[in-house]
Amino acid sequence: MAYVLIMPRQGNTVESCVINEWKVAEGDAVNADTVVCVVETDKATFEVPAGETGQVLKLLYPGGEDVPVLKPIAVIGQAGEDWAAALGSEGTGDAPASGVPASPAVPAAVPAPETDSMAAAPIAEGGRIPASPRARNLAGKEGLPLAGLGGTGPGGRIIERDVAAALEKRPPLTAAAKAALASGGGTLPARGSGLGGRVREADLAAAYGASMSGGGASVSGGGASLPAGRAGLADFGEGAVAETPIKGIRKLIADRMYSSLAESAQFTLNAGASALRIQELRARMKAGAGYAGDGGEPALSKVTVNDLILFAVSRMLPRFPFMNAHKIGDTLRTFERVHLGVAVDTPRGLMVPVIRNANLLSLPQISAEAKRLASACQKGSVNPEEITGSTFTVTNLGSLGITGFTPVLNAPEVGILGVCGIELKPVPADDEGTDCCGVKFEPRIGFSLTINHQVVDGAPAARFLKALGQAAADIDLLLAEG
Repeated sequence: MAYVLIMPRQGNTVESCVINEWKVAEGDAVNADTVVCVVETDKATFEVPAGETGQVLKLLYPGGEDVPVLKPIAVIGQAGEDWAAALGSEGTGDAPASGVPASPAVPAAVPAPETDSMAAAPIAEGGRIPASPRARNLAGKEGLPLAGLGGTGPGGRIIERDVAAALEKRPPLTAAAKAALASGGGTLPARGSGLGGRVREADLAAAYGASMSGGGASVSGGGASLPAGRAGLADFGEGAVAETPIKGIRKLIADRMYSSLAESAQFTLNAGASALRIQELRARMKAGAGYAGDGGEPALSKVTVNDLILFAVSRMLPRFPFMNAHKIGDTLRTFERVHLGVAVDTPRGLMVPVIRNANLLSLPQISAEAKRLASACQKGSVNPEEITGSTFTVTNLGSLGITGFTPVLNAPEVGILGVCGIELKPVPADDEGTDCCGVKFEPRIGFSLTINHQVVDGAPAARFLKALGQAAADIDLLLAEG
């Protein structure tokens, strides 16, 4: 019987992967180790082997499609075998061939959900539809408009079960289509061109274009359809305009960031700390006269300012366990060990590899591991296990001259630290100060701490940030403590 190749799960938190590129075509002969496609998540790129020797009978998705994990993506067997039979009930839809999206007739738009005995929710003053917060969150996440939805709550208010009932009557959507609907893009058809009638992002655009052209209100330009009343870009004399689809890893990062902001109450605190001793210690290490570490490690001539901050964070988090935590539903899960995520800028986008058990590592070990992981991310060779499971994240924009920013939480974490640049700033002079006005200039490093205010209050977070600043200012003493 033919072998069904599924989209592998790349880490416990990954729900879907984008097929970046097919390496084979239908009809090609493969063995178990043949790479059939390259897939990507919001964190890394991976090669998927065939897993079986035979012939590629069917490629179920085109390149660029966002596919849920553990879903069939290809069928491999012997020439002449029935690929649809291998899929069973999942093979009833017309799956597109490699790189060739299906082009069915545009179906009619989905009618408004049946409300049975439910009355449509009344419109409140100001045009706002009355709905519970949980109902709004679910509808926003799923891209379901509240307008016209019946409410069974008090006074016709829409509650969560009303949204859930409407979603059950809606056709299945790909992750990309769901995100597009949530952002207000496209029109939902009754059936999509994906496997089993799944609605793809292209189906939303096609249904929207059909609805606009049907009403005689389309404005064409380069094959695109624009809503009535909207002029083309060329009408404004803007010159050449490039339009680049947001897809692949960029699309996944966009969805992840949107989800993080939509599902948590993010709040940022900014503070600074003396960087005098950091700079002095860094200079000594660079000269080969610095801390040598334990176990005979060489002098830390390659240690960076960011490595020193990572070390300080790893020592402070166990003292403030509520910061080294995940919010999972209505549960706060705190961790004894610090698994430190480090944001890395790569040509493919932002990646966050994880330094495991950072609170148990020495400065030389943290420095070496941070460099190893960053290099693996740059080369695209990082393992899935190395980019999942962080309990707190550090992102550094100081080398780019940034003096303050608002990091976005790496959900489900409850805290992320942004490291800013070092600047000379005036501070009160001590007894040894030589300035006649009682002020001296000192290098100061900036910190921007974003927290999930749902589970962490401002005052405790401020105490953590103050302790971290003091640890950074006294970095040589912190190193002496181990």
